[in-house]
Amino acid sequence: MMDEAYNVSTNFTDMDLDVIHGFISASYWAKGIPMATLQRSLENSLCFGVFTQGGEQVGFARMITDKATFAYLSDVFVLEAHQGKGLSKLLMTAIIAHPELQGLRRMLLATSDAHGLYQQFGFKALADPDIYMTLHRPNIYE
Repeated sequence: MMDEAYNVSTNFTDMDLDVIHGFISASYWAKGIPMATLQRSLENSLCFGVFTQGGEQVGFARMITDKATFAYLSDVFVLEAHQGKGLSKLLMTAIIAHPELQGLRRMLLATSDAHGLYQQFGFKALADPDIYMTLHRPNIYE
């Protein structure tokens, strides 16, 4: 449970690009991503930051979306020192309730280790994976 107050912001100017880049550039999904590439991706997404009452950013997620029919959830994290406090659920609750994400026909995400979290918010394995295709370049930042 949360032992201190945290809040979620979608104000882009609140986002700490150094914290976000520090985590994501070391992640399994975007290892080595250049800061300029990450910044451009954030500027073109709906960003969600988790902050302490003191304003320190401790979590993040972004939705890549047209805000009408589709969204892709990406780059979700909570810093290790703040894990186990319900912040992933706080973040997901804010994302699912966000006014610009209502009425979407489809939301997608990819995860290798957090299926249980996302299932709590209605996400399921692809019902018909044969209709989906991908162009994946996992080593593009190396």
